Amino acid sequence: MKAIYFTLLFVGALLPATIFAQAPIKNGSFADISFIEGHWKAKADDGRGIEAVWLGTNGNNMLGFMRMMNGDKADLYEMLAYEQTDQGLVSLVKHFKPGLIGLEEKDSPNRYVFVEASKDRAIFQSTAGDLRILYEKRSPTQFAIARASKENDQWVFKDLFVFNKVK
Repeated sequence: MKAIYFTLLFVGALLPATIFAQAPIKNGSFADISFIEGHWKAKADDGRGIEAVWLGTNGNNMLGFMRMMNGDKADLYEMLAYEQTDQGLVSLVKHFKPGLIGLEEKDSPNRYVFVEASKDRAIFQSTAGDLRILYEKRSPTQFAIARASKENDQWVFKDLFVFNKVK
């Protein structure tokens, strides 16, 4: 009788963890940002050329990288990892100077949490809460990344980069 009681208690204790572990995460998904997948080019306001590639989802992650050029010299590299976590979709970003000299601390990427999405747009916010990043599809061959800060209690977005798909 004790063995049966113990078994029921053990299985009963595991059952809620199993149910919750399989529950879908509702705080963003890769479908919300899938439109950025591919090879893209942009021109920064200061004239720097930007080339970016976002790989498709594989498991619980999606990767992207950018190369910013000043003329024919690399100026900045950026690595982006989007990960599905227990808290939802997050964006992790690291910047490097030529020579792969990291600008952030070794184990401290810039971290952005998923805020919201609608058709062809998704918003992430820095964990400090002072910055938002918008990914917005503007046509089948164009999307933009915009940055927002709060002005008079409103988020005001300004285009950072407008990318065109490389054919």
